[in-house]
Amino acid sequence: MDITILGIESSCDDTSAAVLRDNRLLSNVIASQAVHVKYGGVIPELASRAHQQNIVPVVDTALREAGVAASEIDAIAFTRGPGLVGSLLVGVSFAKGLSIARNIPLVEVNHLQGHILSHFIDLPDQELPHPEFPFLCLLVSGGHTQIVRVDSPLEMRIIGTTIDDAAGEAFDKCAKVMGLPYPGGPVIDRLAKEGDPAAFRFARPRVEECDYSFSGLKTSFLYTLRDRVAEDPEFIERHKADLCASLQHTIVAILLDKLVRASKQTGIRDIAIAGGVSANSGLRDGIVAEGKKRGWRTFLPEFKFTTDNAAMIAMAGHYRYRHGDFSTLDIAPEARLEEL
Repeated sequence: MDITILGIESSCDDTSAAVLRDNRLLSNVIASQAVHVKYGGVIPELASRAHQQNIVPVVDTALREAGVAASEIDAIAFTRGPGLVGSLLVGVSFAKGLSIARNIPLVEVNHLQGHILSHFIDLPDQELPHPEFPFLCLLVSGGHTQIVRVDSPLEMRIIGTTIDDAAGEAFDKCAKVMGLPYPGGPVIDRLAKEGDPAAFRFARPRVEECDYSFSGLKTSFLYTLRDRVAEDPEFIERHKADLCASLQHTIVAILLDKLVRASKQTGIRDIAIAGGVSANSGLRDGIVAEGKKRGWRTFLPEFKFTTDNAAMIAMAGHYRYRHGDFSTLDIAPEARLEEL
């Protein structure tokens, strides 16, 4: 019997709704918020107000594009956390209201699990390659950098995490210092293609086991700019591409070094990446090259599934529905929901 899930995602600054039938995507609608660009980061109050404006038309569009009536939905999967409380509250409240109005079961989803399980989504006209359990997933975003051992859709364990900044945070903060627009990660990726990754050397952390640290790299980058700009005020402008290429090369090397360690320790050779930073071309090329060298099967998400989207929430909700994990109406959003 087919299972049709409506997914709702509102954890940060993208309002998204998707319809999934089993693991086949029928629609995935995303409304982004350009209002934050001029502030150089997401403003929580503005984000929650935009979600209120977007949630009804986004869900309506997702259902119409999927050709699915509300009466055909088996469950509503929604992001409970982690994320911005005000943003999460909009999605959770809408899901509850629709659940009451249509008598549809609710399924809460951990946003991070959604990113990981996005590897099991198939497109309407194409079956995508899926990793086999157990696999390792490098989850990299603006707020999280983790290596996760995935034993099943409902059994995940973090075996490495950042002890300070996340990789995406390092990208964005360094981009801001160089005067690049927000979000800085994609801009650095674009400029890095024009630069020399060996032009500058930045500090690399010495952290035990499979954990990460990016604060030292960020500080090294800032000190390099401070010293060079003091001697040459036009330094950043003239060396922007080389700075981006060297920064990206260093971050990717740090990420892959610990991923290789985790693979050796666990013996797992199915390796996936997920999260916003998984769209970075340097990381994607690096993990493919590392995989060829080490005999890994590597899995890169479709670009449309790297950013926050409801398709991944629906996919995670599908597995929880099959397991009978339903939510009650007294469920509340959680800003920090780290357990996988």
